[in-house]
Amino acid sequence: MILVTGAAGFAGSRIIQRLVEQGAQPRALVRSAEQAKARLPQEGVEVVVGDTTRPETLGAAVAGVETIIHCAFITADRKEGRGAHYYQTNVEGTHNLLVAAKKAGIKRIVELGGLGTQRSTPTSYMETRYEADQAIKESGLAWSILGPSIQFGKGAAFFNGLADLIRSVPLITPVVGSGNLRFQPIWVEDVATCVLKMAQEPENYDGKVVEVGGPEIYTYNEILDMLMLALGRHRFKLPGPKPLAALGARVMTATLPKPPITPAAIELFNFENTTALDSVSYHFGFQPMSWRDYLQKNGVE
Repeated sequence: MILVTGAAGFAGSRIIQRLVEQGAQPRALVRSAEQAKARLPQEGVEVVVGDTTRPETLGAAVAGVETIIHCAFITADRKEGRGAHYYQTNVEGTHNLLVAAKKAGIKRIVELGGLGTQRSTPTSYMETRYEADQAIKESGLAWSILGPSIQFGKGAAFFNGLADLIRSVPLITPVVGSGNLRFQPIWVEDVATCVLKMAQEPENYDGKVVEVGGPEIYTYNEILDMLMLALGRHRFKLPGPKPLAALGARVMTATLPKPPITPAAIELFNFENTTALDSVSYHFGFQPMSWRDYLQKNGVE
């Protein structure tokens, strides 16, 4: 039995779908039965409604499980609020899950983390992801962590947020910093493949943090240019210092229900979001999809 937390989310739902296709009959931990019904297969999956921030809901989720795939995080594209807080979910939720897992006798956990996770200022988004990684490493369970660069695919928040920014602001598109910071987008379906290999081949991945990206690296300016071309909307790119971009993100987060960029997302501009170009083929034995090819075929979804 494999339990997937955050199973109705962007990556979690793909992982569940793949497990069902393999005939694995996974268990899905979701916050909402309605979301599960809309996003998950109707057959071949056991749905448990619960929340890692509420320990009393985790007993039924972990019972009889051999491996956990942990995807239940608030990611950088989402703003805090309405009970969703980075520390509460990413750190306390992970601790709660680990306590329940050890009580249930679970031996292994695979975490879907992020590329370049590092120490940061207290309570910041990046710090909460770092603390979650550390909790898993120090849990006493067998563990593996996948650290992907920004993910693309239908409904990808990073790219849809930039597309919304391009659509909503006439004539110009604000740029964080110089626009020369580099990213290595990876397809969510390829991320699912990597996570499942980690879960199903523990002899190859236990005790390892593997960072992965797609087969091409783009600067932030290049990403904006490619999105503008795909949308048919030319905009003048206006570079601005990162503190100003962070201020704009805070204003949008305070005034919009779904801001195109959040203060947490600005934290991704503190470092190059890249790894080796052959990271997926080297560690997992297949060639990933490029964002350029995906965009040409599917446009902005």
